[in-house]
Amino acid sequence: MKFKTALGLLLVSSLVGVAIRGCNGKVVQFIFGDSLSDVGNNNRLNMSLAQASLPYYGIDFGNGLPNGRFTNGRTVADIIGDSTGLPRPPALLDPSLDEKVILENGVNYASGGGGILNQTGTYFIQRFSLWKQIELFQGTIELIKKRLGKQATDRFFQDARYVVALGSNDFINNYLMPVYADSWRYNDQTFIKYLMETLQQQLLVLHKLGARKLMVFGLGPMGCIPLQRVLSTTGKCQERANKLALSFNKAASKLLVDLETQLPDASYKFGDAYDVVDDVIRNPYKYGFDNADSPCCSLGNIRPALTCTPASTLCGDRSKYVFWDEYHPSDSANELIAKELIKKFGFMGADSPSPAPEAASAPSPSDE
Repeated sequence: MKFKTALGLLLVSSLVGVAIRGCNGKVVQFIFGDSLSDVGNNNRLNMSLAQASLPYYGIDFGNGLPNGRFTNGRTVADIIGDSTGLPRPPALLDPSLDEKVILENGVNYASGGGGILNQTGTYFIQRFSLWKQIELFQGTIELIKKRLGKQATDRFFQDARYVVALGSNDFINNYLMPVYADSWRYNDQTFIKYLMETLQQQLLVLHKLGARKLMVFGLGPMGCIPLQRVLSTTGKCQERANKLALSFNKAASKLLVDLETQLPDASYKFGDAYDVVDDVIRNPYKYGFDNADSPCCSLGNIRPALTCTPASTLCGDRSKYVFWDEYHPSDSANELIAKELIKKFGFMGADSPSPAPEAASAPSPSDE
């Protein structure tokens, strides 16, 4: 009897040891974000009006079919992860996701139309706000805890890397739209204060749940996306939106510095690529682009074309366009942004970003 008990304890000890060593040997990432980082969650939200489920989304990624990314190729998070040797985490709603996949690859909770605030993007009907993404992350922790136990689970999530990349929808699909109460309830300064107070609460919860190594992506010149240009009376960038992005970046950067000094074992990095993206938009030829003010995928002269569809017309050379659709950068622009963030994050030993997956054949594109 004593021998059986000892043998049982030895086996349990060995299994726990394997679990802990497995966690130590595999660092994965957990991504929280919006359509700039979504890799398929919204495509599985049946009622969502923000989906990348139709051609020609994904035309330069893998088999060229739509995969949930709101671009023709890779996201910024894809490229940074590849450069730093981290696996690409699948979407939370990917049918293949299970405990083993999570332990090997992490999870991407990003959702098109989502924001820091719960009320952001409500007209998309279905989307995950950051609070909802954090709630779903808690469910992931409980799932892994049942498999590994508390000690190994805590270590796994504390060793992981975290990306938080939201904020533009809180302006474009909330504060700057008169249909939302926030547009008249706040002014520019008080709205950003409200965003920072909310983001602080969210980052504190994430830290409590184990997020120790965390990167926050800043906002780009959102007043220069094609949608904002076409909605202006001049066709130029909307400078108020750009100033709000700059104010957000300044406040978020300070917030991260403050939290890093207050929270134990916190390593927080803020990635601000605003200046380089702004320069690309104002001087596209300097960076190898031909167009920085209109989307590669559009319905010809019908603007704004809020999404890319099989009826859309593609530009002649997708690598020469900064923007893929009215909202989102192209794969080429994402690579440039990722390289800038890699420098800002200090990943000096990172490999160069991998090339985009082999492009699918394009359907006789024509110049716009």
